[in-house]
Amino acid sequence: MATLPIKKSSPSLFGGAMIIGGTIIGAGMFSLPVVMSGAWFYWSIVTLIFTWFCMLHSGLMILEANLNYRIGSSFSTITKDLLGNGWNIINGITLAFVLYILTYAYISASGSIIQHAMREVSIDFSPGLAGFLFALVVAFIVWLSTKTVSRMTSIILGAKVLTFFMTFGGLVYNIKPAVLFNTTEVNPTYWPYILMTLPFCLASFGYHGNVPSLMKYYGKEPEKIKRCLFIGTSMALVLYLIWLVGTMGNISRPDFVEIIAKGGNIDVLVQSLSGGLNSSALGLLLTLFSNFAVASSFLGVTLGLFDYLADLLKFDDTKLGRFKTALVTFLPPMVGGMIYPNGFIHAIGFAGLAATVWAAIVPALLARASRKRFGSPVYRVWGGNVMIGLILLFGVLNAAAHILSNFNLLPVYS
Repeated sequence: MATLPIKKSSPSLFGGAMIIGGTIIGAGMFSLPVVMSGAWFYWSIVTLIFTWFCMLHSGLMILEANLNYRIGSSFSTITKDLLGNGWNIINGITLAFVLYILTYAYISASGSIIQHAMREVSIDFSPGLAGFLFALVVAFIVWLSTKTVSRMTSIILGAKVLTFFMTFGGLVYNIKPAVLFNTTEVNPTYWPYILMTLPFCLASFGYHGNVPSLMKYYGKEPEKIKRCLFIGTSMALVLYLIWLVGTMGNISRPDFVEIIAKGGNIDVLVQSLSGGLNSSALGLLLTLFSNFAVASSFLGVTLGLFDYLADLLKFDDTKLGRFKTALVTFLPPMVGGMIYPNGFIHAIGFAGLAATVWAAIVPALLARASRKRFGSPVYRVWGGNVMIGLILLFGVLNAAAHILSNFNLLPVYS
């Protein structure tokens, strides 16, 4: 009697979409209402949707190039082969810079949140010291093993999801339409503040290093991976839009001036939201959610930086080797956190500038080079050279926005 071959089932679409969504959604979302307060609600929606569109298509361009290589080929391998060693070095440097600057950002954020939590129980704690001690705990977890990080991340992610739904429900329930649509301000101007928001939006949609991982997960199934990228990035977009509704619907545009003046760190935003809602329970949920959001992002980013540096510096996986890697990973940003504890917003902006290279410019160049060499027979992103040009323009706009902002050549809402 003949037996039918058993077809191995492909991993679910949900799993891949959650990998993308989970990678994107993190503590960086706390910077969005602060930096977008000048452009306010309508223009912020337009900017976020435009960024989502460009970042989705730049990820699809990495997929297009990746499909011409064996499964398991890294982003670095593809870049080196198609664009040469020069671009690969630039790509590597900007990737390391982003991971370092995000590590510093989360040390800064954790310090401010811990200080805020301690104040609630009448304990005075400096944000620099709080961030330093929290970073030591994270460094110890990362030093132990990747398995330990995975377990801790799973626990924190579950807590983050739970507090997320409870917090956002409370925020949306309490929104005030007059505040959200800024009906009381006389002759407000919004458009001059749009350009400066771009690098922060870009930094809030970073997932591109996961595209080769999805090909390992699903095999060469472009349509399934394409749907994963669409669903995962769309989840993040919808969440960010709800977050803007919840924050801008509860804090008036003029009130954001004081938040910006205080540095715009997470604790300042949470404190302002809690005060405006007059709800101690919702204030507690906001504090818990911000803690879990920072902790999960912190663990994910530092593990990525740890593995990257271990491979780059050829440190072995022994306790001593992992200690060396942990030292190189955590010491520079920890020192930065002690010297300048309130740099969360600035750090996210710098991350957006560096991420412009490997999340916009390099993917567009990879797609162009891939089409010239292989013809991209398996999958090709729609739009031809016009789409490649749009993604390159998006990258240049982001870089220009950050550079102009640093030289005080862009208007600042204050």
